[in-house]
Amino acid sequence: MADGHVKDARVRRTQRRLREAIVSLIHEKSYPAIVVNEVLERADVGRSAFYAHFPNKDALLASSIEHMLRATTPRPLPASVGVFGNALRFSFPAFEYIGQCRHAAEAKMGRRGRHIVHQHLHRVLAEHIRDEVGQAVRRADGPAAIPPDLATEYIVSTFILVLNWWVESRSPLASKEIDDVFLALVVPALASATGSTRPRCSAELPRS
Repeated sequence: MADGHVKDARVRRTQRRLREAIVSLIHEKSYPAIVVNEVLERADVGRSAFYAHFPNKDALLASSIEHMLRATTPRPLPASVGVFGNALRFSFPAFEYIGQCRHAAEAKMGRRGRHIVHQHLHRVLAEHIRDEVGQAVRRADGPAAIPPDLATEYIVSTFILVLNWWVESRSPLASKEIDDVFLALVVPALASATGSTRPRCSAELPRS
């Protein structure tokens, strides 16, 4: 039993070092330019250990995004989100995490690198919220006029749209303020599309 705990701790430590390595490299250079050898060197991890956990750097990036979503504390959401509360909990942790380094990383990541990273973010987020969106659509108190997979795509695409604007425009809005913008865009549309009733949106949009 003790050997199992030691092995589990070693696995977690290796995965953490690899995640930290890929994230730090993304802040320093374009994602397409990063090679696995650089990740290994930064993490001080052997090649066999890397491939024991991840088939490639894209899988490592996806794991890093998932860990970020789990590790950051969600904010209390306004009542206006209604049945979609669980599905929308991801947005503030993601904005909060990206907001900590968006200005420093932007110049080095570049537009193409950011586009690729955001493609991976889009895929991971869709998988992350798919079940919660389906449950929310089924719980809506009106006729569900929108398929759950379409609602998922709408939420994630709108998030990526807002995120890109926030980063590219170098907007001074804080993480909570840009999250309010995102919620103001998606919540009314989701409520209307599912026919669900909801309180009037209580989040006040920040002034630019």
